[in-house]
Amino acid sequence: MLLAACSGNDTDRKAQASTADPGTGHLHGLGVDPADDAVYAAGHFGVFRIENGKAVRVADRYQDTMGFTVAGPSTFLASGHPSPTDPDARSPHLGLIRSTDAGRTWRTLSAEGEADFHALEHAGSSLYGFDSQSGKVWASTDGGRGWEQRAELPAVDLAAHAEASDTVWAATGAGLERSDDGGRTFREVPGAPGLVAVDEPERGLLVGLTPDGRVVSGESGGAWTDRGRLPEGGEATVLTAVTARRLLAADSTDTVYESTDGGRTWTVLHRPSHSAQH
Repeated sequence: MLLAACSGNDTDRKAQASTADPGTGHLHGLGVDPADDAVYAAGHFGVFRIENGKAVRVADRYQDTMGFTVAGPSTFLASGHPSPTDPDARSPHLGLIRSTDAGRTWRTLSAEGEADFHALEHAGSSLYGFDSQSGKVWASTDGGRGWEQRAELPAVDLAAHAEASDTVWAATGAGLERSDDGGRTFREVPGAPGLVAVDEPERGLLVGLTPDGRVVSGESGGAWTDRGRLPEGGEATVLTAVTARRLLAADSTDTVYESTDGGRTWTVLHRPSHSAQH
């Protein structure tokens, strides 16, 4: 699942967060809570529950939620930056934070002040993160309390599956790279399209998103098949494969889409109003 780069500076975020509601801002991640099947979006100005066409900010929190993944029922992992109006903020980098109540409250697990994970991938007993500060893939085997820094590469998204968690895929925007040793080393996947997001909903089945909105799939990085395309909008940015058939996606207009047929057709779950776009 994709976590896009943070846009704007701290002064801009502080001004926006303290005046009119800025909406989601740029979306970094999407997920479904298995506790109630609700769709959540992580953005520049908080974590949002998508319901009835609206993005409802959870607990009135404005933290810039970068890396984001659903790790279990009501359990989210995230990274990013505190709200610029948070009086308790101790560092510009949150490290890894965890919520067990669907984003209402968070606590720090590790790497506060050190890591800014732009991608997080939960795969069974393994957790992978791409840290924008070091430019490296980090790996944890204890739920994110302790980390080992591994390969350095220009990743924009990571994918792995619980049944083969040592195999890690890294979308680079220009292509795809594969690791078979838990992110210690990577090699280019020949013939892979340029991908801004990648996911592995079934072992060996990859689903990816190209910058122009094409949804593609491939078995273990082999031959790629076009599945469909996002509706016309902005540049494609985020993809989460809840299952092989249920996909969530977003583009640079911060519109959230859902497909229940593997990417062939899409419906809009949330489209921001003009006034709320960044």
